[in-house]
Amino acid sequence: MSERSCLVLRHVAFEGLGVLAELLPEYGFGTRICEIGVEPFPAAEISECDLLIVLGGPIGVYDTEAYPFVFGEMVAISARLGSKKPTLGICLGAQFMAAALGAGVAPGSAKEIGYAPLILTDEGRASPLACLEGVNVLHWHGDNFDLPPEGRNLAFTAHCPHQAFALDSYALALQFHVEVEPEELESWLIGNAVELAKAGVDPREIRAQAVEFGPATAEAGKLLFRAWLDGAFA
Repeated sequence: MSERSCLVLRHVAFEGLGVLAELLPEYGFGTRICEIGVEPFPAAEISECDLLIVLGGPIGVYDTEAYPFVFGEMVAISARLGSKKPTLGICLGAQFMAAALGAGVAPGSAKEIGYAPLILTDEGRASPLACLEGVNVLHWHGDNFDLPPEGRNLAFTAHCPHQAFALDSYALALQFHVEVEPEELESWLIGNAVELAKAGVDPREIRAQAVEFGPATAEAGKLLFRAWLDGAFA
């Protein structure tokens, strides 16, 4: 069997693949990471790769004037979703997917930063997210997305009515993080120091949560991604 191609759009260096870096080779993927906004924009590759993964970042999908690549990224993701090709979006990546499908994205009522559980919908309990029941996932976002017309809402929290959505078995958008290995979190605390200070969040609290919840979150993330990859590439 020939190697499958996976393109990863990374917006900041410290938000990487996490547990997915271990899983993708098991599914026969050769992975290329594109430092989006820095490298030449990979329009053709976004369209043609077997799997597209869009990672998180501190910008917003509405920052099209300040960050010119944002509009092109959204257009390319829209075309890919229109072709129903396997696509996974995490945090900003999920917001890109929602916006590409015509849904609104805007600042939420409050920032969610730290480990806390989700509330799964009935559809969420019947999806790859079922393994997250009772699990504390890592939240790190200020923007929320509306549910695209064709999306199935899988989870929510008090401050975020749409934490995840799916399009059939080929696309999954996650507002939260289950990909992060707990030992990677220190780079997040450093990279997001200004945001944490503005939000009044003590990095020592997040660090302690990572010790308590991080390993179980990462293990649940592996289960979730395996279940989704099994469905998307059945």
